[in-house]
Amino acid sequence: MRVCKTFRRSVIVLALAAPFATAAAATVDVWKSPTCGCCVAWIAHLRTAGFSVRAHDIADPARVRARLGVPPALASCHTATVDGYVIEGHVPAGDLARLLRERPRLRGLAVPGMPPGSPGMRESTGSRAAFSTLAITRDGDAQTYAVHAEVP
Repeated sequence: MRVCKTFRRSVIVLALAAPFATAAAATVDVWKSPTCGCCVAWIAHLRTAGFSVRAHDIADPARVRARLGVPPALASCHTATVDGYVIEGHVPAGDLARLLRERPRLRGLAVPGMPPGSPGMRESTGSRAAFSTLAITRDGDAQTYAVHAEVP
């Protein structure tokens, strides 16, 4: 009976850790302006979730965004890459972990603009407003990937 309880606890621990297991193996490269505080807060959000992050301070993140094929309508203040995907803006770490776990045929994910309730923005605004993460398809179209409801 003791072996069964130990085994059951191990399975539960592994199941809870599984969504972020990919995070530990993935390194996120982020291109951002050297003066952008919300970008620093987003990087901290990713690190707290277990991602390894390399930040690259550059004068014009828009050039990286264009090179990686992010449509201008999906632009935000920073652009990242991880495991062949492009990540634009304040994408939650949970969405990033899901992307890496499921490996859909997408160009990447985006949170356009700088929504006040998104990770990195909520720390400076205090807002918990709803926002959406969009999937960037291979042909550059966008579709809803996740909706994040308002948090009280």
